[in-house]
Amino acid sequence: MQVKKLKHKPWLSYCMLSSLVWLLTIFAMPAYSASKTVLVLGDSLSAEYGLARGKGWVSLLENQLLSAKIDAKVINASISGETTAGGKTRLAALLQQHKPTILIIELGGNDGLRGLALKTTEANLRDMIKQASASKAQVLLLGMQIPPNYGTAYSKQFAEIFTAVGKEKNVKLVRFFLTGLEDTEKFFFFFFIHPNELAQSILLANIWPSLQSLIK
Repeated sequence: MQVKKLKHKPWLSYCMLSSLVWLLTIFAMPAYSASKTVLVLGDSLSAEYGLARGKGWVSLLENQLLSAKIDAKVINASISGETTAGGKTRLAALLQQHKPTILIIELGGNDGLRGLALKTTEANLRDMIKQASASKAQVLLLGMQIPPNYGTAYSKQFAEIFTAVGKEKNVKLVRFFLTGLEDTEKFFFFFFIHPNELAQSILLANIWPSLQSLIK
C-alpha cells in the first residue's frame, strides 16, 4: 500500500504561529493594563477649593495616568468641609456605585481643625478602610497634620493617627500629604489653609509613587 505524503502548507504554519504569538502577548500584558477605577474621597484639598476647574491635583492625576499609559478612570467624590464622619457615611454608596479598584482617603484635616475627638477620627478611618477592603478595593491613606497652635500634644497625637491606622490595616500610607509646601506664602491662599494652583503638582508628586505601586 502506498502512503500518500501530505503536502506542507506554509500558510497554515504561519497562521498557527501568529495565533500563538497573539495569545502569548495577551497573557504577557502587565497587570495594570486592565482598566482601573480610582475613587478619591476627600475634602477641600481634593475638591479644587479656590481653584479653576481642572487645576486641582485630582485633575492632574488624570493627565498623569494618561501620560503613563495606564488605563484608569478617576472619580472625585471630594466635598469641601468634609470630615471623616461624613466620608464614612457616604462611602458605602460610592463603593457600590463605582466599584473602585483603589480608594484614596484624604480626610481628617477638618476633624483636627475642629478639635474633634482623636479616637473618633481614628475609628472613622478604620471603618472606611474596612468598607473598602470588603469591596476588594485597595486603599491609599493620605496622612495629615495640623498647626502647633492647637497644642503640641494634640497636634502630635493627631499626626500619629494616620501612621497607626495605616500600619494596623496594612494599607499604603503617605505620611504627610502637604509635604513640600512649607513656604505658605508661596503655596497657599490667604489664611494658609488651602493650597493654591502652584501647590497642586507637588501634592500629586507626594502621592504618585504610592499610587503607582498599587496600580501595578
